[in-house]
Amino acid sequence: MSAGAVITTLPAAAKAALPVIEVEDIVTRFGAQTVHDGVTFSVGRGTLVALIGGSGTGKSVLLREMIGLQRPSAGRVRLLGTSLWDATPGELEALRRRFGMMFQDGALFSSLTVAQNVAVPLHEHTGLGKATIDALVALRLLQAGLPVAAGAKMPSELSGGMRKRAAIARAIALEPEILFLDEPTSGLDPITARAFDRLVRSLVDDLGITVFLVTHDLDTLLGVVDRLIVLAGGKVLADGPVREVMAIDDPWIREYFSVRRTVGPGPGCPQPESARFSP
Repeated sequence: MSAGAVITTLPAAAKAALPVIEVEDIVTRFGAQTVHDGVTFSVGRGTLVALIGGSGTGKSVLLREMIGLQRPSAGRVRLLGTSLWDATPGELEALRRRFGMMFQDGALFSSLTVAQNVAVPLHEHTGLGKATIDALVALRLLQAGLPVAAGAKMPSELSGGMRKRAAIARAIALEPEILFLDEPTSGLDPITARAFDRLVRSLVDDLGITVFLVTHDLDTLLGVVDRLIVLAGGKVLADGPVREVMAIDDPWIREYFSVRRTVGPGPGCPQPESARFSP
């Protein structure tokens, strides 16, 4: 295979789906260091996509660029058809209501109760009355797998898993079409992490939310992910269902999955059909 060649066998349905996330030729430089050098991919609606890569490949930086917290040196990001860096303030305000973000530590406001945390985006982006907001907060807590009574607690009174769920409840407060997650199972015990995976999967299957997450959790990748994107050398090294990415003959990919070479049936492991490799 010639250098730079790309193997693409993505399913026809995935190709036909209108992308809700478009990352085009992203270049990110910090002084003389180039972290991203032409990162390109798109994500269709209603899928759960994971991004992995070695330390220093700029996964969290790319995530920040994708939600408009950091501007890349070059390239374009479009969410739901809106270009982040070409949009007017009004367009950006409308766009922010259509996606949610859960940071690695949850980033809950420590001085607010859980219910008040979940209500923050509703107060900021809607003109709803208190009764309606209270009802929506209760609904979001339940959708995130928390009892309504947890809303009265302070974040410091919650376990790590409950804090993550509270952060999810806040992230879906406005019924987003896209949800971004940064290391969502980091710091959780295996049982709690798998329960959190099932929650995230349900958001895709039951609510139709598109989920894009950065993770190092192999059980998450093998259990609930539809598609895997691998960053290496400033570019997308591989892109496809987990089983096909695992089968790619690349040293980093082989080492990454060396502890888990057997994959059973699951959302992340469809029949061999679609992997893209950029050597």
